[in-house]
Amino acid sequence: MTHPTPQFSCPRVVIVGNGMVGHRLVENLRVVGPDALSITVISEETRLAYDRVRLSACVDDDAPDLALATPNSYQAQGVKVAWGRAIAVDRAAKTVTVTGKTETQTLAYDVLVLATGSFPFVPPILGNDAAGCFVYRTLDDLAALRDAARTARSGAVIGGGLLGLEAAGVLRKLGLETHVVEFAPHLMPAQLDAEGGAQLKRIIVDLGIGVHVSKATREVVTDASGRVTALTFADGSRLETDLVVFSAGIRPRDDLARACGLSVGERGGIQIDDRCVTSDPAIYAVGECALHGGRVYGLVAPGYAMAKVAAANLLADLGLGEVTEAKFLGADLSTKLKLLGVEVGSFGDAQGQTPNARSISLSDNVRGTYAKLVLSPDGTYLLGGLLVGDTSRYDDLLDLTRSGTPLSVAPEMLLVPPRPGHDTLPDRTSALVCSCENVRTKTLIAAIEDGCRDVAGLKKCTGAGTGCGGCVPSLHSLLQKELRRFGETVTNRLCEHFPHSRQELFNLIRVKGHRTWDEVLRAHGTGLGCEICKPAVASILASVHNEYILKAEHALLQDTNDAFLANIQKNGTYSVVPRVPGGEITADGLLAIGAVAKKYGLYCKITGGQRIDLLGAQRDDLPAIWSDLIAAGFESGHAYGKSLRTVKSCVGQAWCRYGVQDSTSLAVKLELRYRGLRSPHKLKSGVSGCTRECAEARSKDFGVIATEKGWNLYVGGNGGVTPKHAVLLAADLDEETLIRTIDRFLMFYIRTADRLQRTSTWLENLEGGLDYLRGVIIDDTLGICADLDAAMAQHVASYFDEWAAALADPQGLARFRTFINSDTRDNTIQWVHERGQIRPAFEHALTPLPLAGGND
Repeated sequence: MTHPTPQFSCPRVVIVGNGMVGHRLVENLRVVGPDALSITVISEETRLAYDRVRLSACVDDDAPDLALATPNSYQAQGVKVAWGRAIAVDRAAKTVTVTGKTETQTLAYDVLVLATGSFPFVPPILGNDAAGCFVYRTLDDLAALRDAARTARSGAVIGGGLLGLEAAGVLRKLGLETHVVEFAPHLMPAQLDAEGGAQLKRIIVDLGIGVHVSKATREVVTDASGRVTALTFADGSRLETDLVVFSAGIRPRDDLARACGLSVGERGGIQIDDRCVTSDPAIYAVGECALHGGRVYGLVAPGYAMAKVAAANLLADLGLGEVTEAKFLGADLSTKLKLLGVEVGSFGDAQGQTPNARSISLSDNVRGTYAKLVLSPDGTYLLGGLLVGDTSRYDDLLDLTRSGTPLSVAPEMLLVPPRPGHDTLPDRTSALVCSCENVRTKTLIAAIEDGCRDVAGLKKCTGAGTGCGGCVPSLHSLLQKELRRFGETVTNRLCEHFPHSRQELFNLIRVKGHRTWDEVLRAHGTGLGCEICKPAVASILASVHNEYILKAEHALLQDTNDAFLANIQKNGTYSVVPRVPGGEITADGLLAIGAVAKKYGLYCKITGGQRIDLLGAQRDDLPAIWSDLIAAGFESGHAYGKSLRTVKSCVGQAWCRYGVQDSTSLAVKLELRYRGLRSPHKLKSGVSGCTRECAEARSKDFGVIATEKGWNLYVGGNGGVTPKHAVLLAADLDEETLIRTIDRFLMFYIRTADRLQRTSTWLENLEGGLDYLRGVIIDDTLGICADLDAAMAQHVASYFDEWAAALADPQGLARFRTFINSDTRDNTIQWVHERGQIRPAFEHALTPLPLAGGND
């Protein structure tokens, strides 16, 4: 199939929609330059494409980096943006009409791609439009939900599927008593069977969330003012709630296609063929708006596959790409995710729909796990399965399902982790490494054999690691393994200037007593150093000696943020974050911060770490701002450093009727003990006063949860792109033992982790795992506990406030001038006012700078 020859030398492609799939289409089309293909995207939202999969990250992170595209990045690629909503398509004239806030424009196209996505389904029940009813789909939806939660006590989610449980997690993070209402007899009915759903329910109920299954919602009840007060159900029961979130599925946005006469399905969706072409050969459709083979796909991976197929066919038809017949033949709906901290996986024929299929399952109510495997009628092939509570074998089982490899062991052996040296899986060369791009081990090995010698090369050659990024550590491990197999020297050297790993270099500096970069380079390195080894050595020196990082001999080693003791923002200004130990602050402290913000015109934001972020500070104002804050009793919060950030806490026993220990006092004590502690990566902590876990301690590098007998210590958790649930290291500790154990954990991590390695990844890669860690820091199997204790005591005794030290160094203050040879301020920075505060004027913003981390 070919399109009519365009009338213009440069074909015009218009993409309606700039969600994740629409953006992926842009990336696939931009294999040809802007001189060969004109691309215009129509964005209905006020922001360009962002990662909706990580939407809930915005609850904890006040400045999440979800953006997949920016006006600057599109401009650099020659991609034009039309802001507004597409309201009409004239297929005969090949035009799209777009209405924006201030104008309506008509765009001509040679090829049109509909990537309009979907909208949340709101059940037609009485009161579904009341004040206090929400959907959960976009950043704006989340912002509205967050605002409403400030005056609410409880919230209910209607829908117990993937998005419903994610929405429940958001309500829980917002501090609301949370309930999930599901019409089906069990949670996640599209993915799980009854037993899997029951196990998931048990785990979620244990988290303090109410789960109500087999419930048909009849009405959203409101008070005289129209605000939500309750839900009533068909069985006559009632649930009191202050707000409602509808998450009962999605419907394809096909109104534009219907209006212009394209073929659509009976139940919605723009009909496409295997080439992703609609009933009009000049119009494609991709993503959640498209109907292929009678199915609308609500996951991002099938949308990405459609975008790849559509781009290949579109370019070929226009004579701009290789003439191939790329086809979309459906997609595997297997999925692995973490909901409310609970791991869930579903793959292949998980529900056992294959005629005469057999199944085997293992339900462990002690560990809180459930695993089910669906087998062929003769029991020799794996057809699919379910995993709840533990998905460590998901990738291997998914690969075994997709490959059709006959089982070489009894099926029940696949339900439990293998014993060391007794792998139960087939040939590892066919194992799936990157499920986003369907890249297997053998493809990666072939790329290495062809000359790829780093992870970046593997990404470029195979596409692995370019989706969610979760497989990148596996790429690194496989690369090193294969290079060893080829007989090539493989080391963990820090960089080309040091033949040592970070751990080896740390021990050399500690044992030999080196105190400067010059000493370290002269004794153990070569050359002049680079952007990798200089900050790494600076961090090690700070960890070992705890000296002022902007001393003359250390200053030039620091990265962008440490160099100015502040986090640089997208427009070149900086953020100021004073320490608020445990999130506890006096009224006078709040007034002092407010006075500083007013005096210097700063934007104020409460962070997820329970402190206040002041943004928009110009570099030359930083000393004056910190002078005022220090005079008011504050000190540096180290939001800019690879060090302890915060120890989050709930109010605990002092105020909360559920609290069993004084969590706030402990959090303050821990934060003051570990403040300024430099480490391979940032450190976050939390202390919860009871098992309701309001401080989210199990999402931290080290977290503490109160029990009736003392404190449970969890380690190795984190949020971010790849969230990890912290694991229990020790239970029912008294305070003295708890602090001593944390001391040793942190010092052992600082000594042995790789550069920029979070505690979660470090613990996963630690040979011997959690049991080995317990042996080292609790049982003292290596005989180093006294040394670790002494190292922490030295840190505590030598602590000083970095900003106080900066202000006491008049010569060093010169670094905070915007221009080296002038006292002139940067007058190019422009602001707009929004909700009573300033923010950067996006259209004038500088190109975003590469940052080492967020603001908290």
